Amino acid sequence: MTSPDPDGLLAEQLLRLTRRVHRIQKRHLEQRDLGITPAQSRLLRTLAHYASPPRMADLAQRLEVVPRAVTTLVDGLEKAGKVRRVPDPGNRRVIRIELTPDGRTALRELHRARRSAAEEILAPLTEPQRTVLGDLLDTLVDGAPIRDCDRASP
Repeated sequence: MTSPDPDGLLAEQLLRLTRRVHRIQKRHLEQRDLGITPAQSRLLRTLAHYASPPRMADLAQRLEVVPRAVTTLVDGLEKAGKVRRVPDPGNRRVIRIELTPDGRTALRELHRARRSAAEEILAPLTEPQRTVLGDLLDTLVDGAPIRDCDRASP
């Protein structure tokens, strides 16, 4: 008789949670009627992290997608008035992508949608459970285990 695979179970739970998070975020986005896909949302959030308008190649690299995918996303966002293509002041052959005022407004709404989705997902947890989950997620994201001596004493 073989014992259950705890890592396999954890992996499946993580995948199920990820799918649930995506579904809930998508629903919250649709409720706000922004006309923005989850992929476009990700591009807008990424764009907002740049101090100055990036090139499409920079966005593709940061998003870990092929440049053609960024072109398609930018085309849709530009048509919706959320971003615009601007010439690079130092090299007129280079095009940069910048947020429009409408894009900044959409980003604020996207943030609210993500926040309300997170609240929905975390609603069943108590505050102590949320703290533990936060610690565990930090460990998984950072890739380094949290040792008891690393924690701040209460």
